[in-house]
Amino acid sequence: MSTNHPAHPKGLYFIFVTGMSERFSYYGMRAIFTLYLINALMLDKEFTSAIYGNYTGLVYLTPLIGGYVADRYLGMRRSILWGALMMVLGQFLMFFSALNYENVEVAKWLMYGGLGGLILGNGFFKPNISSIVGRLYEPGDKRLDSAYTIFYMGVNLGAFMAPLLCGFLGDTGNPADFKWGFLAAAVIMVVSLLFYIARKNRYLVGPDGEPIGVVPANRGGGERRERTGRPQQKLNLWQLALWITGGIVLFLLFLRGGEGDFIGALIYSACIVVPGFVISDPSLNRIERQRILVIYIIAFFVIFFWAAFEQAGISLTYFAEEQTRRNLLGWTMPASWFQSFNAVFVVLLAPLFSSLWIRLGEKNREPSSPAKQAIGLFLLSLGYLLIALGVRNVAPGMKVSMLWLVGLYFIHTMGELTLSPIGLSMVNKLSPVRFASLLMGVWYLSMATANKLAGSLSSLYPEAGKSKMFLGMEIATLFDFFMIFVIMSALAALVLFALSRTLQKLMHGIR
Repeated sequence: MSTNHPAHPKGLYFIFVTGMSERFSYYGMRAIFTLYLINALMLDKEFTSAIYGNYTGLVYLTPLIGGYVADRYLGMRRSILWGALMMVLGQFLMFFSALNYENVEVAKWLMYGGLGGLILGNGFFKPNISSIVGRLYEPGDKRLDSAYTIFYMGVNLGAFMAPLLCGFLGDTGNPADFKWGFLAAAVIMVVSLLFYIARKNRYLVGPDGEPIGVVPANRGGGERRERTGRPQQKLNLWQLALWITGGIVLFLLFLRGGEGDFIGALIYSACIVVPGFVISDPSLNRIERQRILVIYIIAFFVIFFWAAFEQAGISLTYFAEEQTRRNLLGWTMPASWFQSFNAVFVVLLAPLFSSLWIRLGEKNREPSSPAKQAIGLFLLSLGYLLIALGVRNVAPGMKVSMLWLVGLYFIHTMGELTLSPIGLSMVNKLSPVRFASLLMGVWYLSMATANKLAGSLSSLYPEAGKSKMFLGMEIATLFDFFMIFVIMSALAALVLFALSRTLQKLMHGIR
């Protein structure tokens, strides 16, 4: 296939639909999840934030397992299939949890089972559906950033529709109705699974017409070798034992420092050990190792992006429900619907950004991937600055216009489009083929850390009668709370801008 041909392969649009349906299921459940915990199971905000942070953190941790299993044993196709099956099970367990919400203990255990299915399912589905996009194109194809932006638009089309339907059915003010929102998410996941089974063999083919994602990248055949033709070396068992030992030590240190936070210790120790293990692989040459180092450095900075961005499902949902005027012509908009604004803005703006990168690339004026990531962080900071100014000097309990929250989501969407799809494309371009899914899992590991951190930061949301402290400062107002994200994102953006030229050199010609 010519790299100058404007048309994208049909497989991209198959993945577009598959990813859209799966994300509908995920974001539909997420839109009402914290509201279900607070209004049906009657949990407080601090505990709800902890559960949400643990859940979303583990959702992005398990791609390490899914990526590893896909690379060595199952291949991308079968990993996606098993992931979808586990997510179907998880969604139905969430439905049964809400069905039994009056029996809180039973509902909690069903919920934990449902979250477990969704966590494992995402681990197998997410890194492989993202990695397989890159396999549709020849190496060096300039359409790849555009392809990932289109893929990202599909993801967000599902994320736009999901809160509307699941929120309409479940977020009614009646705790008994949450089950219908979870059931809708389960049904759409079943549809996604059936569509994938029916059409995967027809559309998942590479530029040469051969099936992709069937053979594990590290087992036999041409997929075992790099583009240089060099086979992967055998695993060094002593090296593996050393990293496992280090991981256990770090886990125990984080467990002690985090006062028994098992999940936090697991995520934070994995965030150090797994990247170290991958980059120390003896089969890597100097250029490969430097490119992987770029992935790691940028992944570190995007932790700050997602820790702030993922407040959408927690503190910003609290803000939407309690302190935002939601009345329109006598009708009260469900708080869960606000989570659709980001997605609809992605759907509207993604084609513009996709076209922008292509046009700038043709003129050799396209910013490097690190520079794009820094722009995304700056826009995130700007969005929080907007809402911080909107709530400044607002009396406790007073509600503000929804335009402040809508404006935040609009600015954040622009930041997201310069960071997330570009990050996926960057990982695909910089990863050695034999580590493609595993390094995509490492990328999602940074998001696991971010989501866990997001839950911790959300627990600082001001509540009457509770004193909240952050780095020695009292968080007494919403202005104080939102300024945490303004400062954090702005500092990360400035440092990444300063490093962008150095990182571009380490990418060795890849933009």
